[in-house]
Amino acid sequence: MLTIAELDKLPKHEIFMSGTANDDPDGLFIANTNKLLRWVAVTGEIGDWCIYCHFADKNEEWIKRQGDKVCMKNHIRKLVPCDDEAFKRYRYWYE
Repeated sequence: MLTIAELDKLPKHEIFMSGTANDDPDGLFIANTNKLLRWVAVTGEIGDWCIYCHFADKNEEWIKRQGDKVCMKNHIRKLVPCDDEAFKRYRYWYE
């Protein structure tokens, strides 16, 4: 479970968690291709964080730089379990 205390200890602009999930309704639903997606959770400049994803044939650094931002709350919390305070620091632009 990601907490504010843990988030504050992480270096800026670093991947702190990663994984894979299928592109389907039970996984990380992006385009319903049923292909394997890779995702990375990255710290920001001001104690914030974000998750990016793309197809698993791309490496983590490529996804960090050019991947698609994960914006759905249920996907965010599924990939990186976090408390409410840490979630408030997600670079999240809508609810």
